Amino acid sequence: MIILIIFFSIIVLLYFGVKISLIYDKTDSKLEGCLQISILRKIKIYTLNLSSLNKDKKNDENEKKTNNDIKQLFKLLKPCFGPFKLFLKSFMKCIKVQNLENHLIFGMDSYTDTAKYIGYIWSFIIIINSSHKNAKLSAEPSFNGIVFDVNGINELEINILKLIPPVLRLISKKEVRTLIKEVKK
Repeated sequence: MIILIIFFSIIVLLYFGVKISLIYDKTDSKLEGCLQISILRKIKIYTLNLSSLNKDKKNDENEKKTNNDIKQLFKLLKPCFGPFKLFLKSFMKCIKVQNLENHLIFGMDSYTDTAKYIGYIWSFIIIINSSHKNAKLSAEPSFNGIVFDVNGINELEINILKLIPPVLRLISKKEVRTLIKEVKK
């Protein structure tokens, strides 16, 4: 009887899934925000406070090594494109977007480049905003030099129970398993 209750509670947890909330604000080189992962839509199980990260400069040797690794990964990734495409289609059915609010302030040194690229960004934003009712994406040009500031509030719900069969189908492919082994190295 106890095993049945435990099994039922696990199924309920998998069905209600996980809620992921990301609130962030990037201004200049300063990044602030919070990532929260909740189960049963209310119980917080993980919280990560985002802060600015200082990146050390890499020497040329490490860059050559990573370039070779990336080329090898792309060779392994090529035959996995079909299975990943099917997985992403199934994955999109498992996600429910609760809130997708993002604002971008974008600028470059040249006024014409800023106008050209903000036009591309606006066309991309229109497609996303019209395809989803909870998406509120916006972008604003800045003609005062190079600027890339972003802030947003994003909330997603993922149904883990519906996600299990696509993950098993993806992992059953030999090409995907070899890719995972190479990434782990």
